[in-house]
Amino acid sequence: MNILIAEDENDIRSLLKLQLEQEGYTVYPAVDGVEAWDILQNKTIDLAILDVMMPKLDGFNLLRRIRKASNIPVMFLTARGDDMDKVLGLGIGADDYLVKPFSMSELIARVGALLRRSMEYTKKEKQDSSRIQFGSLLLDKDACCVYKDDMPIELNAKEYLMLRYFMENPQRVFTKKQLYNAVWNEDAYYDDNTIMVHISHIRNKIENDPKNPFYIKTVRGIGYKFHIQDVINK
Repeated sequence: MNILIAEDENDIRSLLKLQLEQEGYTVYPAVDGVEAWDILQNKTIDLAILDVMMPKLDGFNLLRRIRKASNIPVMFLTARGDDMDKVLGLGIGADDYLVKPFSMSELIARVGALLRRSMEYTKKEKQDSSRIQFGSLLLDKDACCVYKDDMPIELNAKEYLMLRYFMENPQRVFTKKQLYNAVWNEDAYYDDNTIMVHISHIRNKIENDPKNPFYIKTVRGIGYKFHIQDVINK
């Protein structure tokens, strides 16, 4: 794991670097906010430890820049123990705040806790991004499976790809040719009947009433769309 330390006091910066490296972290030290920002632009940083009072670019303004581009955990170190400073720091996106002098063992423990929470959040975010759910219908992209009311639905490969395309683009109207190009990946030739048959099969498997579809709507004279307004309002 890579940690940025932005601290203008050499003794503190060197001690932090030594202690964190002994814990197995890779440490990138910076003497001011500008150097820290340059490191953030060029290295993959998992956590940043920032002093508040730094030359060129202070910790608060550096954090504002970070939050425009990243959600990495950020801890402030400062000699300023005023509550308003803490409120400001946490209010603009800091995750933790230690006042100097501080216990090195406490800092190490807090760094570990911040990184664990960040990893769990990233893991959950990745898991969530692999699933698309509208109402009782769930599509798991990693497993290539579809569920309705937690029960698996059997789809062939083209049916799955078409339903996935619909669910990834809800409310968007597609012509039959667009659907054919997306699922069969062919531009030269498409067959209206092929699309209609696949739509019918999907409706039979996911709709309670295929003749009055809840999800896949026909847009007369144009094509089809995956309709979610009813799901949202339900």
